[in-house]
Amino acid sequence: MKRLRALAACALIFNCMRAFGGAEQSRVATATEEFNPQRFEFAIESAFLFGAINPPASYEIGAEFLTARVRWGVVRSDSWLRGYHQFYVSAVLEPIFRGIENHYFGFNLGMRYNFVQPGSRLVPYISGGVGAGAIDSHPEVPGGQGQDFTFNILSAAGISYNVNDHWKIDVGALYQHLSNGGQTDPNPSVNLFGPQVGVTYSF
Repeated sequence: MKRLRALAACALIFNCMRAFGGAEQSRVATATEEFNPQRFEFAIESAFLFGAINPPASYEIGAEFLTARVRWGVVRSDSWLRGYHQFYVSAVLEPIFRGIENHYFGFNLGMRYNFVQPGSRLVPYISGGVGAGAIDSHPEVPGGQGQDFTFNILSAAGISYNVNDHWKIDVGALYQHLSNGGQTDPNPSVNLFGPQVGVTYSF
């Protein structure tokens, strides 16, 4: 009789351990499945950039971007690296408020990484890309760009605020480099820094 009671007690403990263990695994699996960011995004972004580093340093540019992003891999981790990659394509329109030239049009291709922590609406990000475009060059003016065709390099860092499942607001800082890659001599370049804001729709 004592042996039967002992076996029954062991069976009860074993079944309880299985039940609690199964519940914990289910909870962890659910938390993992919940991290499923939207695949596509469209964003409208604006920046005000100031010339710096190399002369002439008096440039002031309003940078406007229409950007499409697609999710490119998810990093499932318990560390601060948890997040997801995105590939983006941006159309660039830049009126030059102060400087030798008057406007710049182009495109930029690049990658963005979003650092996502569980339960947080704030998502830090970094991005970078390269592209090309056309500027209304004035090579006859000292310091002016040597030709219309110009490459661009963009890099940014900031924070997104998730308003809901589809809308978010971005605030960050942007660096831009404009140059013709040595196709003319002299080959002046423009380096610009400034704040950037944006509104994104995800689906």
